[in-house]
Amino acid sequence: MNLLGNWSYPTRIRFGAGRISEIGTACREAGISRPLFVTDKGLRDLPVVRTALDVLDSSGIPTTVFSDVDPNPSDVNLEAGIRTYIEGTHDGVVAFGGGSGLDLGKAIAFMAGQTRPVWDFEDIGDWWMRANAGAIAPNVAVPTTAGTGSEVGRASVITNSATEEKKIIFHPRILPVDVSCDPELTVDLLPALTAGTGMDAFAHCLEAYCSPHFHPLSQGIALEGMRLVKEFLPRAYRDGGDLEARAHMLAAASMGAIAFQKGLGAIHALSHPIGARYNTHHGTTNAVVTRTVLEFNRPAIEGRIERAAAYLGIDGGFDGFSAFVAGLTEQLGIPARMSELGVTDPDIDWLVANALADPTAGANPVKMTESNTKVLYEAVL
Repeated sequence: MNLLGNWSYPTRIRFGAGRISEIGTACREAGISRPLFVTDKGLRDLPVVRTALDVLDSSGIPTTVFSDVDPNPSDVNLEAGIRTYIEGTHDGVVAFGGGSGLDLGKAIAFMAGQTRPVWDFEDIGDWWMRANAGAIAPNVAVPTTAGTGSEVGRASVITNSATEEKKIIFHPRILPVDVSCDPELTVDLLPALTAGTGMDAFAHCLEAYCSPHFHPLSQGIALEGMRLVKEFLPRAYRDGGDLEARAHMLAAASMGAIAFQKGLGAIHALSHPIGARYNTHHGTTNAVVTRTVLEFNRPAIEGRIERAAAYLGIDGGFDGFSAFVAGLTEQLGIPARMSELGVTDPDIDWLVANALADPTAGANPVKMTESNTKVLYEAVL
């Protein structure tokens, strides 16, 4: 199969090996002549960044690199990025990396021209309409992991450093105007990060598929996204140089983010507070809680999961699907409990309160309450 394509769903995507060579063209077509290049600290000095910067340089596009990006990006990172953007008189952003770099890059492009605080644009009702849409700069996204799918998302997740809460900042124009999905950029991803980011993509697809909201387009995408993860994540984990597996996982990550327009649920509601307070890897945290949430939601989703199991070639209906999830996480070396991620002596009451306040909780198939959410946390901690 020739894994190459130009897609427009929901934004322009240049998909295939070697497409990083077109990043200069992407910037020019987006109207960006002097981008701020946003990436995370761990990537800044790696060859993949040098490759992208060399392409921009050869295209006559000067840039400044900003890498003050935490694994769970915060308002402190955002403020520093905005200062760098304004001082450098930049006219757009290249967001490069995993979910942290992409989310922060998108947020910088969104907020650099705003006069209101970022929390005024939390994904609540029509708060996004408070933004000055004409002041939003364009951004071009280049994912280097196959997990969050932030490259096709209209939101950024930013941690409030004062309250230790993750907030979803939303505006339709946060969506990148151009995306380069190049699987060659992901081949050096370490196995543990391949596993964690891949399970993040799986969680997005699973929760979107199980969401009670009506969105058949997203539901179909979510189902196929799960199939791609089932088939190709173990291959990418075993052999990082398996370019076919890396390509399909990049596709699955984007599909998960497209699909969760239908909603997420308790996996993310539980995960967000843990990541905000204890700085755990988001995708790995999702993976730890996935099977517990799956069993919790069983009364509302059993029939739907049975249909998914049949499509995925998993015997045993719901029980078979649950066993598959358990086997996959074990195969990928995902810890069984949060304590193995360094979450010790947690403040469960604080976690419960923040999980119930998280906007993803509202789309869970079984209503989350203080009592059942506490039981869920006790099970995974």
